[in-house]
This record gives sequence, structure tokens and C-alpha cells, in this order.
Amino acid sequence: MLFRFLNKAEKIAQFNIFVAFSSIAQQNQVSRSKLSTVYSTLRCFQSSRFVCGDKSSSREHWSQSPTRVFGNRVSRAMKNEAQKALFDYLHNTRTLSFGDAEHISKNSPRFIISLLSKIDTWNRKEEISHSLTKFLRYNPINEFEPFYESLGLCPPEISSFLQRDKVLLSDDSLMFENFHVLCYYGIPRSKIGRVYKEAREVFGYENGVMASKLEAYESLGVTKPVVIKLVTCCPSLLVGGIDSEFVAVVDKLKDLNLGCDWLGRNLSDRKTYNWGRILETMELLEEVGCKEEKLCSVLRTYPDLVGETSGNEACVMFDKLRKVGFEMNEIDRLVVDHPEMLLEKSLQRVLEVLKFFIRIRMDKQFIVGFVKGYMKLICSSSPLLGSKAVLNRLKIGREELCRIIKEEPLRLFSLASKRKARGVKLDSLDLRNAEKTAFLLRLGYVENSDEMVIAQKKFQGRGDELQERFDCLVKAGLDYNVVTKVVKRAPHILSRPKDVIEKKISLLTDYLGYPIESLVESPTYLCYSVERIHKRFSMYIWLRERSEAVTLRLTLGTIVGVSNPRFVAYFVITHPEGPATWERIKNAST
Repeated sequence: MLFRFLNKAEKIAQFNIFVAFSSIAQQNQVSRSKLSTVYSTLRCFQSSRFVCGDKSSSREHWSQSPTRVFGNRVSRAMKNEAQKALFDYLHNTRTLSFGDAEHISKNSPRFIISLLSKIDTWNRKEEISHSLTKFLRYNPINEFEPFYESLGLCPPEISSFLQRDKVLLSDDSLMFENFHVLCYYGIPRSKIGRVYKEAREVFGYENGVMASKLEAYESLGVTKPVVIKLVTCCPSLLVGGIDSEFVAVVDKLKDLNLGCDWLGRNLSDRKTYNWGRILETMELLEEVGCKEEKLCSVLRTYPDLVGETSGNEACVMFDKLRKVGFEMNEIDRLVVDHPEMLLEKSLQRVLEVLKFFIRIRMDKQFIVGFVKGYMKLICSSSPLLGSKAVLNRLKIGREELCRIIKEEPLRLFSLASKRKARGVKLDSLDLRNAEKTAFLLRLGYVENSDEMVIAQKKFQGRGDELQERFDCLVKAGLDYNVVTKVVKRAPHILSRPKDVIEKKISLLTDYLGYPIESLVESPTYLCYSVERIHKRFSMYIWLRERSEAVTLRLTLGTIVGVSNPRFVAYFVITHPEGPATWERIKNAST
């Protein structure tokens, strides 16, 4: 316990001292209690010397290990006391605002631990606070260290940004002022670190420049929440003038009636966006035949096309397809039918398959048929081994491998899979199960997981049928990601045929006047018969026109989902003429 909070050099020195004292004690028969007293006195002397003595040496030690993390266990109470001491120093001594001091002190855990290592943590909680206050009084800290950490930067990044001539935040007033502009605009402090890392020059803007840039993007028709998300995802937008490529993307989205709100919903601060590449992808889709309504539908269904796909990489894939025998109009048709092939992961899978077939000298006619027939499965498959590795594993020649794949095309994915353990063996499945697996992979299920096995049983129908029914909900106006969450929560809603789902959606929006978003709350509406829906809503509408008690629009589940006795109790017998009307509705033809 004596060496618990010491660094390596201090531990060695203290250990040597302790061994020396132990030897003296054995030779002179000094009691261990007296030895402990002498040793404690020595430690206190060294601690006080460190805190109050040689200030230059303490500063040197501080700068050498500014954010060192110790393996010792630090209690929550100790951290809280250290946070309070740092807050008092920043707010009262350094006159930072309450909000700045509080955020820095509460969001710099590594710095707090490093701060605790500078004092004797054997003291009581009250003494820790006093010791830290005393330490900070005689040892001014580099305020940029906890400040950068509170912005979300990690230690290696922090050390690269520190400057010898600037240790106080007031030393860089422009940086601190622009930081406040971003804070007051609504950008989370913890995400400003990425802005500082990727677009550091914007923190040198003169007064008013940063605010004018943010307002300029709002003037394009981009709402403030979307601007906030754009800045955190693409800090480079604040550098220089307004990004012309971003403006072109916004104009295209407006023409497609998607708008910037759709863009905001699908941006992720975990990705980096290149607006030139996004523009290339949208123009590429238009060139292959995805005009307006089709392009709008494609982007709603596959929002990752924005930001993921590179037009140049897609052109490389198109060139490979033409070399194996595809005509340009066939490629265009392929992209229109399977736009997911332009996603980064899917694009790599397609290139892997083409490369594999070319290396084993497969017939071009077979390659064209295989790609056309199994594109969905290709896009959702796991990475493939090279042809040489497969030939070595099977110990056969190219001709024999070609024959095996021609007889059972789906065996390609099992023979060339990089994964040894497969819960689902594709070589023993027919196309129906393979396409269903591909559909579930697109929903986000992990291949060969327990959830995938359960989902295979819950989702009823072929993969292509499930995809058609899924697309019905997206085309009706629901966001792709929202539909994904809904069908994973209620898989049985995709067990109905496509035409039945379309009829119920039309009934919901055109006849009943409910927004399509009401399906998110009550997806089981799609599971009930059209007759049940018609009868119950006829009664509900009749009652709403005659009863003051029914004024609010009720959810679909409340009207359609309740049992017959409850429906009668809630909507029929509450009005004198209700029972007769209900009988008339039931007897009438739907």
C-alpha cells in the first residue's frame, strides 16, 4: 500500500529507502512501529517539498506527463473533490464562466487522475480538496490540456496541439471566442473537438466571421438542426467560402422533393463526407435511367448511397462488367433494379466475384447470367477468398472448379467464403433461402448469429417477396431506417401479399385520412382484414360525428386492435343508436 500512488521512479526510490530502514531495524533491533513512523515522516516531507518547494521541477514533471493514467484505483469521492477543486480554480481564480469551468472540470477524467497523482491521496476527502487547491495555487496548469480533453480529443491529439508559449486559454482569445460561437449556435461541446482537429484554421477567424458562415448555410434553406449536424460531420464546410459542391447537392435534393431534412436524418458523425463524390453518384444514377421519382425512391431506400459511393469506383465496376460481356444498357438496367450494388461494401463484393470468375476462366455467358440472377446475394455476401486459395484448399484444377460452380452456382459462396464456421451453409440452400438471408442481412441481422436463425423463422415468404413488401412501406413515404425498425419489431406485417399491403395503406391514407406515420406506432394494422378495418372505422367515424366525448383522433391499435367485446363497450353502446348502427354496418357489404 505504501507505493500505490507513486510513479515508477518514485516507487524505486521509496523501495530502496524502505529496504535500507528495514536493514537498520534488524541490525539495531528497532521496532517496526518506530520504523513506520520514520518512514511516514520521510514521505510527508517529500510530499510537502513537492507541493510547496521546487516549483520549476514540479512544472517540468507536469509537462512531461500531462495526461498520464495510473493503474491505481481512484474512488468516486476523490474524483468529485478533484473536479470541485479544478472548477474553483478555473471559475474563481482564472475567471472562466460558470458553464465553461463546469464542462471542463466534469469532462476531463484523464486530467483529473493526473491531477490527483500530484498530491498525497492517503488523506481524507476534505484534505484532498485542500491539497489540490494548495497545489493549483503554486503550480499553474496548462489550461489547454483539460480544455481539449473536454472537447472529445484523445491524449495523443492533445499533445500535438499544445504550444509552449500558450498555457492559459486567455492567451488564444480568438480560438476561445470562436469556440463560444459554436457553443451558442448549438453544437455540442464534446463534438467541437472534431471541428478543431479537422478544420483548426476556423478557430482563427476574426469576430463575426464564424457566425456569418453558419448563417450563410441557413440561407440555402438548410434548417439550424441540420447545419449543426453538418458542421459536426463535415467541419471543412466552415473553411473558406460556401462549398459549391454542397450547394449543388442541396439543389438536387430540393428538385427531388427530398430536402435537407432527409439529408440531416441520414448523416452520421462517424463518417466523412465528400460532396463531390456524392454529386458524382447522383449524376451517375441519373445517367443510367434513375430519373426524379425513381432516384428519389432509390435514395429513400438506400440512404447510404449518399456519402458512401464513389462515382469513380462505380465506373471501374462498370468497366469490369463490360469486359465480361455486359452491354451498357444491361448495366443500366442492373443498377436500376439493384441500386444497392453501388454501396461501398456491395461494390467490393461484385468486384471480388468478377475477379474470381476471370481468374478461373469462367465462360462469359455464365458470368453474365450469374450476376443478373444473384446480384442481391452478391451484395450481401461475406468477403470471398481468391481463386488461388480456393483451388489450393480443394486441391482441384480450374476446369473442375468451373464445373462444380456451373452445376450448383450458389456453392461459390460456401467454397470461397473466408469464414470457416458457418451456421447457414449456402451450398445446401436453394435460391429462395439464399435471397431471404440476403434480405435479412440488409435489415441489419448478423450473419450466422442466433438472431438470424430466429428471424429466418419469423419472416414468412421468399426474399424477393419480403423485399417487395418492405419497399411498399418505403414508397408510401416512411423513412427506410424507420421501416427497418418497424419490421424487425413486428415481422408478421410482411407476411401479407404486396397488393393487400398497398390496399390497406391506400385505405389508411385516402379513405381514413390517417398519416402514413401512424403505422410506426401501430404496425399490426396491416395484419387485420380489410373487412374488419372497414367495419370498425365506419362505426368510429359515425360515433365521432355524433358524440362530443370522441374528439381526439385515436390510434389504429385502439380502433382495430382491441377485442370485439371491448370495441362494443368503447364505441357501440356509448350512444343510444350505437347498437342498431353497428348491426347495420356489419350486415352491409364492404
